[in-house]
Amino acid sequence: MSGSITFLFKKRSLLLLCFVLLLPFVGEAQCAMCRAVLESEDNTAVAEGINNGIVYLMAIPYILIGALFFFIYRKMKS
Repeated sequence: MSGSITFLFKKRSLLLLCFVLLLPFVGEAQCAMCRAVLESEDNTAVAEGINNGIVYLMAIPYILIGALFFFIYRKMKS
């Protein structure tokens, strides 16, 4: 029984590793598509929307981590 669990774990680990290694290629392909859309001069509203989306996506993790540390600080202070 232990051998089959180890095999299953190794199989899942290998699949997860393949998924993680292939994921950046999909992301880079989409970045190229966004760049092609944004480089055309008639899509200024789309470019502004994409830039705002990037700012929101960049800010959210910092806000969440800051809130987490704030609550930890308050918990340790009291």
